[in-house]
Amino acid sequence: MSNHETNPMTPDSGARRHGGRILADQLAILGAETIYCVPGESFLGLLDGLFDHRESIDVITCRHESGASNMADAYGKLTGKPGICAFTRGPGATNGSNGVHTAFQDSTPMIVLIGQVATTMMDREAFQEMDYRRMFGQMAKWVAQIDDVNRIPEYISRAWHVAQSGRPGPVVLALPEDVLSDYADVADTRPANIGRSAPTPEAMAQLGSMLGSADKPLLVLGGPDWDAETADLAAQVADRFNLPVATTFRCQDYIDNGHPNYGGVIGIAPVPELRRKVREEVDLMITVGSRFGEMTTQGYTLIDTPVPQMQFVHIHPGAEELGHVYAPDLSIVSSPKQFLRAMLDMVVSKPADASWTAGFRSDYDAFLQPTEVAGDLNMGEVIRHFSETLPDDTVYTNGAGNYSVWLHRFHAHRSYRTQLAPTSGSMGYAVPAAIAAKLQTPDRTVVCVAGDGCFMMTAQELATAKQHGAAVIYLVVNNGMYGTIRMHQERTHPGRVISTELQNPDFVAYAKSFGISGELVTRTDQIEDALKRAQAATDGYLIELQVDPEALTPTQSLSAARQQGEKANS
Repeated sequence: MSNHETNPMTPDSGARRHGGRILADQLAILGAETIYCVPGESFLGLLDGLFDHRESIDVITCRHESGASNMADAYGKLTGKPGICAFTRGPGATNGSNGVHTAFQDSTPMIVLIGQVATTMMDREAFQEMDYRRMFGQMAKWVAQIDDVNRIPEYISRAWHVAQSGRPGPVVLALPEDVLSDYADVADTRPANIGRSAPTPEAMAQLGSMLGSADKPLLVLGGPDWDAETADLAAQVADRFNLPVATTFRCQDYIDNGHPNYGGVIGIAPVPELRRKVREEVDLMITVGSRFGEMTTQGYTLIDTPVPQMQFVHIHPGAEELGHVYAPDLSIVSSPKQFLRAMLDMVVSKPADASWTAGFRSDYDAFLQPTEVAGDLNMGEVIRHFSETLPDDTVYTNGAGNYSVWLHRFHAHRSYRTQLAPTSGSMGYAVPAAIAAKLQTPDRTVVCVAGDGCFMMTAQELATAKQHGAAVIYLVVNNGMYGTIRMHQERTHPGRVISTELQNPDFVAYAKSFGISGELVTRTDQIEDALKRAQAATDGYLIELQVDPEALTPTQSLSAARQQGEKANS
């Protein structure tokens, strides 16, 4: 620990401190609450500095660096502040890169602190040495190395601002061992002041004219830089102009799904009529926040590139995203909140046609009804029971896989930040995200929904949940295979099954080995009592849902996927 005699729990600007303490002090000043890490000898100085802030900054010890980085991503999504993770050099950094990539594609504010070899060892391929500028160059907003202890306050302040400015995202800072152990008398930074962009009056006047002339407009919500107030503003805009509303891939909670103007998600397996209307009828699309990536646009086929088939207004906090794929009729550089506030003050000659807007809602309501599927357990019915039983502010997390389609289709999100899911399609996200959500919001119910393959990628983090008291409800959807890959395999190479079948453990026994109770559910009629037991559990609860492999999606069986492939390849 540092050797000065000031209060160890408060920053000490100008006192002689080692680099790790200086860094920890800056994090405290900037408002850091939680750091997710796997400890390593390369950043012992930082851990020592955090010891002096243990009453205000929680250090969550994880069991794998991907767990730590995905917890940081979930924290960033929940709070809008940078999620902070720390791991050691070399293997620690490569393990942790999973969540960094997720944060980049999801535009999540994050700060990644990586131990590094001493500056005297550089460029010798020392033990676990890597050049992080090259490694993280394409998956971070900024990558830097702090080579001078005196510049630690400057670097961490810049990192905090960069992570949250414009299009948010991850920042990576490499920390050489000797910089963390070196001593300096240096002034501290001060709390961050993040600038926010706003639309110009001229842009809003043009938008008002466009909206007044449109017959079939659509408001689309998604992307970064949202909060509960922004979601409320979006609902007010929908009300004022009677606009139908759609959300983008894994941004379903950006408006109350019970809103009469809500029409569903544009993305994987959307409401068929929503997809058709976007493709064929919408004459004005107002896109607030979303980049309109591959998943939302169904491989860039839903909307013509580079010139959309409808009038296209694109609002995004990052100027570099406007015109990146689609050439807008009107580009507006603005945070979603500032844009929606301005839209409420906008004068429009007429609201959207009532029958046009109502049609979106009726299509969505019909889509919510569970379908008939093979087997004794219907995931659609399971999700609907959870949706109707648990509190409206329940947080649901998921990773990647066909199992997530059931959650996305049959659960209606009623409040902001009840959905935590990676737009990057990263497996293994659900478990660490759920743990981070429960630690951050302990009074809310948190449900982790994971496939058998997805769950096993980060299942070791159940130890983290138990150690830190995160009582999560885990739903493990077990069909004995990597379902999404098997689906594509059957469609592309029917009957030639290889590498997609799984030999799974007894998931209930696995959970119990961590001190987490659970049970196996094989029939739909068992889920009501199972959920009651899960709600009563104080240390978390795991429900293994054994589903028929034939129940591939709500609308297609495994056999049908194979037949589709056979027909296409005949």
